[in-house]
Amino acid sequence: MARYEKRLGWPLKLTELPEVGGRIPDPQTPCRIVLLDERGRNLTSEELAAILGDWRDSGIREARFVLGAADGHSASDRSEADLLLAFGKATWPHLLARAMVLEQLYRATTMLAGHPYHRS
Repeated sequence: MARYEKRLGWPLKLTELPEVGGRIPDPQTPCRIVLLDERGRNLTSEELAAILGDWRDSGIREARFVLGAADGHSASDRSEADLLLAFGKATWPHLLARAMVLEQLYRATTMLAGHPYHRS
């Protein structure tokens, strides 16, 4: 995780809440919420980069990627999210899912900066 965190060109803040209680801080800027959810969309790296680029270009300065608790996200949280994102149907350990999100964010920064993507 530290490798991708270091390579990101965007500011990054990781917040871990306790299993019981805790609250996500209110956003200070226009924000989009992405919930990691097995029922979410399976996007390619290019599709995710395009969504993030569209948000950036429309003035969104913050995107929050939220991993759920053991039972996942509530129906109301899912309905309020801007994007439900899946990394397949499997359940992933939080630390692995966090590393996967950071890697995808790094990949998106390189694509949005115009670097060639080897899978295109």
